[in-house]
Amino acid sequence: METNIHPESIPDYMESGELRTLQLQRLKATVQRCYDNVALFRQRMDERGLKPADVRSLADVAKLPFTQKTDLRDTYPYGLFAVPMKEVVRLHASSGTTGKPIVVGYTRDDLEVWSSVMLRSFVATGMHAGDVLQNAYGYGLFTGGLGAHYGAERLGATVIPISGGNTERQILVMKDFGVTAICCTPSYFIHLIEKVNAGGISFKELGVKVGVFGAEPWTEAMRAYIQRESGIKAFDIYGLTEIIGPGVGIECCEQAGLHIFEDHFLIEIVDPETGEVLPDGQEGELIITTLTKQAFPMIRYRTHDITSIIPERCACGRTIRRISRIRSRSDDMMIIRGVNVFPSQIEAALLSVEEAVPHYQILLTRKGGLDQIEVQVEVTKEMFGDRISELESIQLRLAQAIDHITGLRVPVRLVEPHTIARSEGKAKRVIDNRNQ
Repeated sequence: METNIHPESIPDYMESGELRTLQLQRLKATVQRCYDNVALFRQRMDERGLKPADVRSLADVAKLPFTQKTDLRDTYPYGLFAVPMKEVVRLHASSGTTGKPIVVGYTRDDLEVWSSVMLRSFVATGMHAGDVLQNAYGYGLFTGGLGAHYGAERLGATVIPISGGNTERQILVMKDFGVTAICCTPSYFIHLIEKVNAGGISFKELGVKVGVFGAEPWTEAMRAYIQRESGIKAFDIYGLTEIIGPGVGIECCEQAGLHIFEDHFLIEIVDPETGEVLPDGQEGELIITTLTKQAFPMIRYRTHDITSIIPERCACGRTIRRISRIRSRSDDMMIIRGVNVFPSQIEAALLSVEEAVPHYQILLTRKGGLDQIEVQVEVTKEMFGDRISELESIQLRLAQAIDHITGLRVPVRLVEPHTIARSEGKAKRVIDNRNQ
């Protein structure tokens, strides 16, 4: 699909030197704003003997203190806001399931920035005015729905604000409304594919061409499955409630890494253990500093997302840098018999086996003081009727694939079709019963 937005009008193509100059100007202003208005940041700067004037180059960002999710909870609800509440025109909150939510605020200018980066996100996927977008992200306190909504309207697309859930209605709308693009979590889209195909037609017969998927980690193997089964082109979008919501970065049509909108977000990669800044190309934890946020600026926010900065320029011509696909989160790591294992590794292993479908769960238990792991994988209706020997062969190949990628011999249990719960939002892949 062609876009009606001229590349020259988008900061994605800004000359690198000009972009770095703009970043430094905005970084200095953000540090001053936080020092003047956020007590916790000022206290940490003073403890280090730092003043805003000590930021003279982009490299000086490494001198500044980190911000962590616990800081947001400790200052709940408004302790990190940098403007008076009379300037805050909207509040969102995280969808966390434990403790109090993380509350973020937006001024009118913040909402303008958010709409702008979401517009640029959709342009990167090839969407344009005239597309019909089915927005199946949740509306409400979750940032996904409204973030995508305003960006798509700015693009000139027709937005269907259907929100999440009600799968039968989602399918009806896709069939009848001429939908050409969809936003949702990748796990929910897989559920939609399954439901459409079960209704007697192939998803490929629908007019959907683009899917923008985020809000949960997903692998290249998952993308390959989605594109093969649906016929769409699937794009990974990246964002965090704490930073702005969706729209921090997205893949372009090259699907070769996520472009970060660097005029608004300064990125670093650090060693998750030491906090030391790592060079481009080396994998570590992604750190983000907002450069234009007014109500809720973030300085060196520790995302816990593991990735790397891709040093080469993208074939699409954008000068804003890319990060590699988020492989995992440092706080998602499981240690099983002394081996570090990430859920994304298990997903990639399962989907490398031809017969596998992307419905699985990882069950963690504890026996005799030792952590135990089992992977439950659904089989299709056709597979379930096969001979026992064929199922055993599939089970063995799944276990061997996990062993090959993780170095662990993990028990694999095949379960009947539709016994693993489907999600209308973020999929729950890991069931942790170790404390029961």
